[in-house]
This record gives sequence, structure tokens and C-alpha cells, in this order.
Amino acid sequence: MSQDPTPGRPPRTIDEVLAEARTHLHRVTPAEADAARAHGAVIVDIRPAAQREAEGELPFAVVIERNVLEWRLDPASDASRPIASHDLPVIVLCQEGYTSSLAAAALQELGIHRATDVIGGYAAWREWLDEQSAGTSPSQQQP
Repeated sequence: MSQDPTPGRPPRTIDEVLAEARTHLHRVTPAEADAARAHGAVIVDIRPAAQREAEGELPFAVVIERNVLEWRLDPASDASRPIASHDLPVIVLCQEGYTSSLAAAALQELGIHRATDVIGGYAAWREWLDEQSAGTSPSQQQP
């Protein structure tokens, strides 16, 4: 029989945990993320290899899979990457923008205060790129 890890606090659903995580994030659209990247933000793709292979990749994204993200970006970790810094502007990318919110919130807990994620994830970014190459934006499209 499992015990509640937080005595006196009822269990929460994943939707509640996700909503709370997002209250601490300034989430960005693909266009905003791309603009931030042009000013030094690092796009971190946390999707597993099989998903990146099936769905595609962004050539400029730094790949750090979700299961090692905190260790690679925590400057105090022995396993950190050279880019790790508490002031690093990190924009986390997953497939649809759910796991990335939880991951960005976890990075903020480590003191990486500029961490956030992309609304809609890689799927939204891919759609945005397709619209850019077609010369249309969502507001220009007919219903």
C-alpha cells in the first residue's frame, strides 16, 4: 500500500501539476522562441531519439533527452554540459508542449530562472515553419 508523500495534502492529477508548473512559466510561441534564439536563447529538444527520427528535428536545437535534462543543465552537476548556467535562457521543446512545461518548471526549481517552453511543442514549430515557407500565417488562412 502506497502512502501519500505529502502528509495532509490530497493527491493531485497530472492536469493540476501541469497547470501549476505553467503558472511559473512565460511560455512562448514558435515565432517568439525563434526570435529569442536569435538573441542567444538555447532551444533544447527533450524528445526521445525514436520520436525525433519519426517526427523530425530542428537543426539548431540542442538535444538533451528528458531523463537527463536536469543533470546536463544544472551548473553544479558533475554531468553538466558546458552551456549550463543559472542565467541560461533555455526554451524546452517536446512534441506537443506538455512534457516540456514540466521540464522547464523543473529547471526553474534548479535556479535556471529563464527556462520556459514552446506552446504546442515541435508540432506547432513544424506547422509554423510550414506556414513560413508557404508564405501564410494562421490569420491569413481561410476557414
